[in-house]
Formats: sequence, structure tokens, C-alpha cells
Amino acid sequence: MKNIDQNENQFSENGNRKQDEWVWDDTRAFLAVARNGTLSRAAGEMDLGIATLSRRIERLEKCLKLPLFVRQQSGYQLTEEGRGLFEKAEAMEATAVAFKSGSSSQSEPTGRVRLATAENLATGLILPALPEFSRQYPGITIELVTDIATANLHRRDADLALRMVKPERGNVSLRRLATLGYGLYCSQRYATQRAPKRDSGSYDNDAFITWSDTQSHLPAARWVERVLQGRAPVLTTTSLSTQIAAAEAGLGLAVLPHFLALEAGLECVDADIGVDQSVYLVIQSDLAQSRRMRAVADFLVDLTLQNRERLSGSV
Repeated sequence: MKNIDQNENQFSENGNRKQDEWVWDDTRAFLAVARNGTLSRAAGEMDLGIATLSRRIERLEKCLKLPLFVRQQSGYQLTEEGRGLFEKAEAMEATAVAFKSGSSSQSEPTGRVRLATAENLATGLILPALPEFSRQYPGITIELVTDIATANLHRRDADLALRMVKPERGNVSLRRLATLGYGLYCSQRYATQRAPKRDSGSYDNDAFITWSDTQSHLPAARWVERVLQGRAPVLTTTSLSTQIAAAEAGLGLAVLPHFLALEAGLECVDADIGVDQSVYLVIQSDLAQSRRMRAVADFLVDLTLQNRERLSGSV
């Protein structure tokens, strides 16, 4: 009888262990889909097949007796119940990481954060400060998306964004942080060549560097288009860094952010052309309480506020 009881206890313990294992596996699957927004991206991150990942989500929903996601053609969105469980799932993840590392205290935030922003803010503001952030939060991986024309928080292409366009829809929270100031700039050589025309305020004989057709909606591109009045620019590009390099080479005038143009040693022709833009921090509302999201958001807020005058062009 004693041997039978021991076998039954062993069976029960093994069964509980197996259940604990798949519950944790399914929780990891839940976190991956919630963070990525699609099965395909989440499956790639976890190195699983899409069918396997889908079964894990369905199994977790069945176990919890709750719908965790709304399945849409554009991807998976958390339900209200799913949002309520997201932070608890992250706490489980943090505990697992702490246990694996042998730490008895709660671990630092871990995971990937997709940050969408403009190229000028990425290269001129965020990247120089990122090493210090990485030292403080070594467990957080930043995925920087600078092609913000295709990054949509409503579609969950990114978790949070630092951008110059105020979102008009989607379950997002936003905060206005600063103003990005723009002016008209050129090289000193080009400025010397056009010196006789400077007082007239006319740009009829000036060459302009501007954006290509795909970025023609940008305020800087629209300003140049109005000034040219049908004339062709000397150069169009799809990159702000290329425009700065072209202005440095003396090709013509370009509408550029003050802080980048001044740091490149360019000369300001007109400091107030009326195309300044507000800078907003935008974050998925259901991710706002995530520890890793809060760490990145706080970093961006502090960084932007510290550089507010520099971004506006007042220093």
C-alpha cells in the first residue's frame, strides 16, 4: 500500500509540474503576441511555428476562461481582460528571470521595446544618450524604427513613439514635450555667393535641396514647394542626413532643424520660416504600466526636456 501511495504522489507531482510548465510556456506566448501584435512576429521571436503559438494562446484562454485577444485582419489586440493580465504576466516573467539569474530580489525590466521616431531625433538626440540608458537597463533591447511613415501605433507596429505628428486615433496616450525648430540653412560658401541678394528676402535665384515625392507631405517640403513656384529643386533626397551633407557641399538652401544644422556648421539664412513642429511622446495605453515601457518613456521624457531649448533652436 505504501508503494502504491508513493507512486500516486509521484504521478500527481509530475502532473503538476507538467501543468506548471505549459502554463508558463503559454504565458510567454501571451506576452510575445501582446508585444508584437501578430502571430508571425511573435512566432519568429520565440522560434516557434505559428500553429504552435496559436494553440498555446487558445489553450491559455481555455484555461483562464477569458478572451485575451481580439483577432483582427491587421493583427491581435488585447481585450480588456488581456490588458488586465498583461502586467501580471510581466511580473511572472521578471520573477522567472530573477530566479534563473540566482537573484532573490525582483529583477530589472527586461524585454524588447519598439520605438518609432524621426531620423533627426534618433541620430541627433536619442542615440548619443542610449549608452547610459543601456548601462542602467541592460535587460531592455531597443528596436529603433526611423521609417515612421510605415510605423503605426494603432496597428502595433511600435510600442511607443517620439514624433512630430499628433495621433488622431487609436488607444494611445500622449504628452507634448517640446518644439522642434526649423530654419533655412546653407554653407558659408553658398552664403557668400548669394550675399548681394540677402537683404531682398527673395529666393528667385537660389537653388534648393528638398524632399523627394514620397516625403512631399512634410512641412519643410511644402514650404520649399511654395517658394519654388514650379521651379525644379537642385536636389531631392529621402534622407535628412543627405540634405545636410548636400547643404555642406554648397549645393543650395535647405530647410533643416536648427540643432542639426548649427551643429553641422551651416549658416542660417532665415531662422523663422513657420514650419516648427511639436514633439510628442506617444505610447500604447495598454502598455503604459509595463516596467520596461515606463523605463523607456521616462528616459525619453527626461532627455527631451533636458534638450528643449536646443531642439527649439534658442541655444
